[in-house]
Amino acid sequence: MFTGLASMHIERLGTISSVQRDPGGCSLTLSDSAPILGDCHIGDSIAVNGACLTVTEFDKDQQGGYFKVWLANETLDRTDLGDRVAGEQVNLERAMLAHVRFGGHFVQAHVDTTAIIVRREHDGDSLRLWFQLPEPTADRPSLMAYLIPKGYVAIDGASLTLTEVNDAERIFGVMLIQHTQEKITLAKKPDGARVNIEVDMVGKYVRKSVIAALGGGGEEGIRRLVEKMVENM
Repeated sequence: MFTGLASMHIERLGTISSVQRDPGGCSLTLSDSAPILGDCHIGDSIAVNGACLTVTEFDKDQQGGYFKVWLANETLDRTDLGDRVAGEQVNLERAMLAHVRFGGHFVQAHVDTTAIIVRREHDGDSLRLWFQLPEPTADRPSLMAYLIPKGYVAIDGASLTLTEVNDAERIFGVMLIQHTQEKITLAKKPDGARVNIEVDMVGKYVRKSVIAALGGGGEEGIRRLVEKMVENM
């Protein structure tokens, strides 16, 4: 479990120093990571741009502290990590400890999909960003139901508050204060770049429970309930 907070106590900007691909997946080496490797062990989980990955090798001293992770093809398909190249920075966060103060929101670091940065606008020292989700498919239904104004979303692993949601165009917006712009990679990404999206898992459980209580049927079950309520008015 992660928090997604842009705090140096739980997050670090690491640098991709090596990318090795083969038909089975991809190996990434992340350097400049010493501050988060003090208590690291082989097999630990570290979120890289919001994707929970397993440490397969590390050294606290070489390359400013480095660790390696393996990305399966499923991870490459679901995230933007296949777009990353050597020299780029990524957001790093260790799994949270049970005794620390909890902020942000529950972030599993299980990326649901990617979105595209479609627009940005400076607002004083802050930066407003807008993103568009891909068109839904049978295998990957729309995630817009889980996005609400002033709700939460994890973008590249950072817990951010939604400022705007446009269901019809599959667009949502967030605002980054100056501190956050300096602590994560998001503000440095250009328009058109992909970002990793994880919606609030609590909303997923609530939605599934409601559908189950209605006897299943997914969206159709909810539609029938609404129609019945309207008929009884």
